[in-house]
Amino acid sequence: MQVPTHCNFVSPYTKSAGNVDADIMVMLQDWASDETLSGAFHEPSAKLGHTPNRPTNRNLIRLLDTIFGITLRDTFGTNLFPFVKLGGMSQPIRQADLITAARQFALPQIRIVKPKLVICLGLVTFNAVRQACGLNPSPDLSSAIDSPFNIGLTRVWCQTHTGRLVNRNRGGVDRVSQDWLKMKSDIQARAQLAADSA
Repeated sequence: MQVPTHCNFVSPYTKSAGNVDADIMVMLQDWASDETLSGAFHEPSAKLGHTPNRPTNRNLIRLLDTIFGITLRDTFGTNLFPFVKLGGMSQPIRQADLITAARQFALPQIRIVKPKLVICLGLVTFNAVRQACGLNPSPDLSSAIDSPFNIGLTRVWCQTHTGRLVNRNRGGVDRVSQDWLKMKSDIQARAQLAADSA
């Protein structure tokens, strides 16, 4: 797999989230399917690199604002799997292909941007990055959220896929905001520890 030489980014999502000096990188799973792209042309999606009215994007933008006080443009956003997948948007991708994409595309982007935090949206994305780093996959979402790890000085966290927040918040408890606040506290504590030891 080679990055096309005719564009300046691995994933179209970077059109809206292309801050290469960002402290926060957002790692989504994939960006499009052939079924979706075979439909009518959608100019906002082409311009922004994502479909703004999809729950995934609306929820992500809201969480970035409410938890970190930043916009999507303040981040570096990309997709783990940078290719168009066959079938519909809910079509799964083989884990072996996701791990290969993590090695060839996700890890190099993390090393180039050097964010303080990578937010992997969804267990599948998080586990692909873990496995590309030689770590065992987390067995479920809850244990993944409780198992951040480091790539150099970058902290990698799993969070619920923002298109599926209702699953994590089942029963009327806002676990998603609690998860994001826990992640923010971890990053702040690590920054304070680094400052104290400098």
